[in-house]
Amino acid sequence: MVPPPPVSKPHVCLSTVLIMSSLILMDAYLVEQSQGSRKLGICVMVAVGDMCFLLVLRYVAIWVGAEVKTAKRGYAMILWFLYVFVLEIKVYFVYQNYKADRKSLDLMARKALTLLLSICIPALYVLLVATEHMEYVRTFKKKEDLRNRLFWVIVDMLDVLDIQANLWEPQKKGLPLWAEGIMFFYCYILLLVLPCVSLCEISMQGIGIMPHRMMLYPMLSMLTVNITTIFIRGSNMLFFRDSRVSSIFMGKNMLAIGLKVCMFVQYQRHRHHAPPGPGSAPQHSCQPQPSPGLQKSRDQPACPEELAQDNT
Repeated sequence: MVPPPPVSKPHVCLSTVLIMSSLILMDAYLVEQSQGSRKLGICVMVAVGDMCFLLVLRYVAIWVGAEVKTAKRGYAMILWFLYVFVLEIKVYFVYQNYKADRKSLDLMARKALTLLLSICIPALYVLLVATEHMEYVRTFKKKEDLRNRLFWVIVDMLDVLDIQANLWEPQKKGLPLWAEGIMFFYCYILLLVLPCVSLCEISMQGIGIMPHRMMLYPMLSMLTVNITTIFIRGSNMLFFRDSRVSSIFMGKNMLAIGLKVCMFVQYQRHRHHAPPGPGSAPQHSCQPQPSPGLQKSRDQPACPEELAQDNT
């Protein structure tokens, strides 16, 4: 299957370099944590895995580059799912190796792992959204409104990564095994699903994108990130005496809940009190009516589809 031209080659190259460099750095962690004869075996395994992933990426990245100037983000969702799926599997093995060797604190390496994830994952999301390539969003106000909503997605990613990093960064007292498993795989699922929901929401808006109507992600993130992570951090702080609980992100979650509730209430109020737009007119109003004079046909209003396309 050959994607339709034109393909954004800089976009393809940049996304490929970002994905492969982050995976290779994770491989370096896995190889460095191995000892003796295992190191050569792990090195061969990760090299073969990266080559197989690069073969898949060679096609998927080109398809993503072909749709970057369109309103569709279907291949972008596929690429995001594949990347996070493979990356988080490697993170899980790195985390398990750190857990098995708690005596080796190696604080800088663990902090560097957190920094790597907090840069590469949001950066790939920004590349897949490609706000600057949205030529069909012509007004500056709509583009800035869209950037502000995407910024909340990035902040939610950092929030989830902060909870996940609590598992491998040094602690005085480790969490129970069941609690660590729940925390890791809950964050894993959120990183897989929530950005895909945001990309799907952008794709569903199409050419006539209206950022103020993108309410699916804010409501879903309020339930799965803002409310749930407050309970996770509160439980770690009260029951397990975890000293690494981020009070800043807890405050962010409380503010985000208030802002999103107000946004949802305002959106519902706007829907109920907004005057009927051109979309509520009958369909036959778009067809030219027979008129005795040419001047009367010139005064005929345009179709709602044309108005929506002009105002985008």
